[in-house]
Amino acid sequence: MNTMNFLLFGIYPYIAVTTMIVGSWARYDREQYTWKTGSSQILNDKGMRWGSNLFHIGVLFIIFGHFVGLLTPESIYHYVISTPQKQVLAMASGGFFGALAFIGLTILIKRRFTDVRIRKSSNPSDLLVLLLLYAQLILGLLSIGVSAGHMDGSVMVLLANWAQGIVTFRPEWASANIANVHIIYKLHVFLGMTLFVVFPFTRLVHIASGFAAPVKYLTRNYQIVRSK
Repeated sequence: MNTMNFLLFGIYPYIAVTTMIVGSWARYDREQYTWKTGSSQILNDKGMRWGSNLFHIGVLFIIFGHFVGLLTPESIYHYVISTPQKQVLAMASGGFFGALAFIGLTILIKRRFTDVRIRKSSNPSDLLVLLLLYAQLILGLLSIGVSAGHMDGSVMVLLANWAQGIVTFRPEWASANIANVHIIYKLHVFLGMTLFVVFPFTRLVHIASGFAAPVKYLTRNYQIVRSK
C-alpha cells in the first residue's frame, strides 16, 4: 500500500506535469491551428453566457485559491491568520466559487449533451473533459463536508505539505503526508493530476494561450480555408 501511495502521489504528479508540458509544446509546434477552445456558440448561444461566465469565474478563483493555499508555508501565513482560520476561509470561499463553477458547468454539460447540433459537432475529448471537470468539482465540494469533521486544520496542513513536497522535489515526504487522509481528498488530488495528463490532448490546452505569445504568428504559413 505504501508503494502504491508513493507511485500515485509521489511519482504520478511528475509524470502528469511532464506530459502536460511536453504534450502542449508538441501540439503547439505541430498543430497550432488546433490550439483553440472550439467554441460552439455559433451553433446555439442559449445558456452559453451564463454557463460559461459562472464556470470560468468559479474555476479561476478556485485555481488561485488552491495555488495560494497549498503552496504558502505555515511560517508565512501564520503572521496574518491561524491554521483553523485558514481552513474556514478555504471552506467558505471554495464552497462559494465551487458552487458557481458547478452551476455553470451543469448548464454547459446539459447544453453539450442535449443539443443535437452541438453534440454532433463535439469530439469525444470535448465530452470527456466536461465529465472529468464535473467529477473534480463534485469531489471538491464533497471535501468541504469532510473538512467540517476536523476544524483544527490538521488535514489542510498535510495536503499543503504534499503540494510543497512535490514542488520542492521531495516525493517520498510528500506522499507520506497524504497517505492517511480521507479517500475524497486522494481522489480529488489524483483526478486533478489526471487533468494535467489530458490537458494537451483536449480543449483544455487553450488555458495556456495566455502564456503563448503569438510571435510566430507573423511568420507562420497561411491557414488554408478553401483549396483552389
